[in-house]
Amino acid sequence: MAKNSTDFVLRPFEGLPGEPDWVALKELVPAATATARTTKEYGAVDVLVTTVLPTSWPALHRADGTILLALQTTSSSGDTSRDLAHALLEAIDSEPGTAVETIGLPEPGPRLQDVLDLSVPFVVTIEESFGYWLDPQTERTADLTAAIEEADAGIIDTRKLATADAAYWCRMGAREFLRWAQPLEEQVVLDGLARLHGARESGFEGAKFVGYFRASGLVVPVWELAKGSEAEDVEAPLAAFKDTFLAAIADTTPLDANARRARAGLVARQVTLR
Repeated sequence: MAKNSTDFVLRPFEGLPGEPDWVALKELVPAATATARTTKEYGAVDVLVTTVLPTSWPALHRADGTILLALQTTSSSGDTSRDLAHALLEAIDSEPGTAVETIGLPEPGPRLQDVLDLSVPFVVTIEESFGYWLDPQTERTADLTAAIEEADAGIIDTRKLATADAAYWCRMGAREFLRWAQPLEEQVVLDGLARLHGARESGFEGAKFVGYFRASGLVVPVWELAKGSEAEDVEAPLAAFKDTFLAAIADTTPLDANARRARAGLVARQVTLR
């Protein structure tokens, strides 16, 4: 993607370390932070990437100097990466204690892939509270405490699994799910899922494959888990299933009739998240 283009980009996080985790934090995970750093050209500034900030701010230069960049914001152009880079650079240039409340429609310019040091791993931490919005020295007034508690009440219980990259357990009401963002091209992942689903092997111990999301150009397969399953209950079964799943995705042979029918059914049920 050209540095000065704002045309629509299907995979805006392609080329960043941990692309599937970027997608998960933008589209699926309610409260999390992750590590990033700008290049020397852009000041070698540590960045705390987050899912969301108060009132959907794109970015925040916290009073203690910490730079926060939110992913769950509305993109102003066709290139989410360009929009996020614009918000990040504006936050860096602002005074501590200043929020970037809106970015409008950015002019062509650098993308995250240009601004961030790609050698810095994108290490995700699931947060159970939005208290990190405030720096540790900020006095917790009654209004601030109430605002954090109100935001916390909407957090869906989510855990990042250790067994597979970008695999997230979550509890929604009385049901538990596994959502596993994939790093490969959509058609490759769909073919693999179709092979397994056509052979009735798309589920694994305690988990039933129920469909997939399309999010920021990636496929996120979803499994419904046995009722009451905790995140730790999924680790071993997913580890046992992972090689089968990855082998099906790596298979380049033509789909058989069952797999073709399964693929058509999967495509008909897919849900696109922005």
